[in-house]
Amino acid sequence: MPLTDSKLRTLNNPGKHFDGGGLYLEITKAGGRYWRLKYRFAGKEKRLAFGVYPEVTLKDARIRREEARKILENGGDPGAVKQAQKTQGKQNAVNTFERVALDWIEHARGKWSVGHEARTLANFKADVFPALGSQSIASISARDVKAIIQQVESRGAGELASRTMMRIRAVFRFAMVHERITSNPLVDLLPGEVLKARTVTPRAALPEKELPGFLKKLAAFAGDLCTSHGLRLLMLTAVRPGELRGARWDEIDMDTATWRIPAHRMKMGTEHVVPLSRQALDVLVAVKPLAGANGLVFPSPYYPTKSLSENTFNSALARMGYKGIATAHGFRALFSTVANEAGWNPDAVERQLAHMERNKIRAAYHRSTYTDERKKMMQWWADYVDGVASGGTVVAVKFGKQAA
Repeated sequence: MPLTDSKLRTLNNPGKHFDGGGLYLEITKAGGRYWRLKYRFAGKEKRLAFGVYPEVTLKDARIRREEARKILENGGDPGAVKQAQKTQGKQNAVNTFERVALDWIEHARGKWSVGHEARTLANFKADVFPALGSQSIASISARDVKAIIQQVESRGAGELASRTMMRIRAVFRFAMVHERITSNPLVDLLPGEVLKARTVTPRAALPEKELPGFLKKLAAFAGDLCTSHGLRLLMLTAVRPGELRGARWDEIDMDTATWRIPAHRMKMGTEHVVPLSRQALDVLVAVKPLAGANGLVFPSPYYPTKSLSENTFNSALARMGYKGIATAHGFRALFSTVANEAGWNPDAVERQLAHMERNKIRAAYHRSTYTDERKKMMQWWADYVDGVASGGTVVAVKFGKQAA
């Protein structure tokens, strides 16, 4: 007789109680109640476990029996199929998108700057992990990723949306290479077909004609001294704001007037040596008494163990009246414009900006750091800035000759 729900509720006798079609409930002497299916495959009798009663109801057990029967009818072994599903489930638990993404970041760490890694991880934590992090990467579809990207774009963050998409695609490529997935659903998901066309606006750079007025305002700046010194050194060295904010005293050699920024702090992952003009050294001497005990050149006024925050310089520029007119990063463009117009070697200017040669063949043969020329150029630039500040006239002598 088939089992019934009412009979199961009162059934206590140890032994096998059959429902039909090989399905039975086995009651142990200790009181355990286990659903089993007896079947034959390849001439051998086998058993398949379906779970524990009452967590698995009679109805559930019968559904699983029918599923097993269909596998048998198609020539498969239900036990082997279940084991494969169990193995896949364990693999999926290890291969969540978050786990694979973190492994990708770890794999790429050696060629990234610390800042780039931090920005990538922050992007994932804010915009991707909440929706996809706990999902098996193999279960994620192109539609899932498209929804994430368009959500970021809807905030008006078109550039971030593009970067997010590139990073997710990179994680999937990594997963394919390392056999964490068997197919890549993002192969045909291209940024140009997902994101709206947008106009890229360069970061605002201080126009040369605004430099005299800016220098006067900087000299009269009433805010944090680390910030004003930092803005001046940023202008005198043409480094990126993040490179300056993270500067440490053990990177600077006052005797040789050089600042050696390690590879892990550089955007392109290559060490960058910055010649320091007399004026740049004066700034460092002035800022030294303000330094904290942890080796930072420009510590935060609020959190001395941390460097100045990412928005410090731009906020100061806004308070000085330059919001929308100038950004901290824009000082690099100002230096490049003036130096190139003055006739300095363009390759030396690019090397000072730590720009990498895009032509790979040229890069292989063009490793010069232009050290001597850059020393002269950066002293010329500092003298030029001082000349503008004092209202003097600076003559731009062509191609590498120091201006008078």
